[in-house]
Amino acid sequence: MSDRAPIDYTERRERVFIVLAGVFLCAMTLLNVLGISRFIQFGPLQLAIGVLPYPLTFLCTDLISEIYGRRRATFLVYTGFGLNFFILAVMWLGMAASPADGQPPSWQVLSLAEPIRLANGAYFEGEVELFRILYENTSGIVIGSMVAYMFAQYWDVRIFHFIKSFTGEKHLWFRNNLSTMSSQLIDTAVISSFTFGVALFAGDITFTQFLIYLGSGYAFKVTVAVLDTGPMYAARHYLRRYIGES
Repeated sequence: MSDRAPIDYTERRERVFIVLAGVFLCAMTLLNVLGISRFIQFGPLQLAIGVLPYPLTFLCTDLISEIYGRRRATFLVYTGFGLNFFILAVMWLGMAASPADGQPPSWQVLSLAEPIRLANGAYFEGEVELFRILYENTSGIVIGSMVAYMFAQYWDVRIFHFIKSFTGEKHLWFRNNLSTMSSQLIDTAVISSFTFGVALFAGDITFTQFLIYLGSGYAFKVTVAVLDTGPMYAARHYLRRYIGES
């Protein structure tokens, strides 16, 4: 007789869900915290650094949809939406509270050589607390992200399962790519409008630059969606074996 303990597939199933949910929530939080704090040249694309981890959220929801079903994927989407409120609450509390000793130390204060205006229209000049800039930059991103997030993630889960109702277990590549690409278009259009709309109307960026940011963001997300088709198949295969469903 073997002394090996029987495999607890229920525990394995929950472990996989926790890891996928953790990656999802981490990537979403990075989007909100990093936001447009820096733009990078990624090949021919000009991307806000917060965009880099975001496509992982759609891979995670598609995997959860495939393995656990629509109910769990929808639950994760709502959990992520609630996390946005938590981020906003912490930022607001930090802004509303008085600095220790009545004023921030010198290393938390920036002396601006010239006035600056953020994408959300906030204007600063002279000496300004570092956290205030972070707050204005992040809070505006989070609000726009919340709207884009709900539309895009909800659409992604719904379309994925709508296609699956016709294809069954076949054509994973089709439902993965179509649901992700269409939801990413919604997400990019909404978040770009919130993020750069004020800057565009204020004349801080040109309409051409706005289109470059929008097009670059969507092109990057679509490219990742196409490239993750192989990993999606591999992950579904090995994860189902790991949790005892194949």
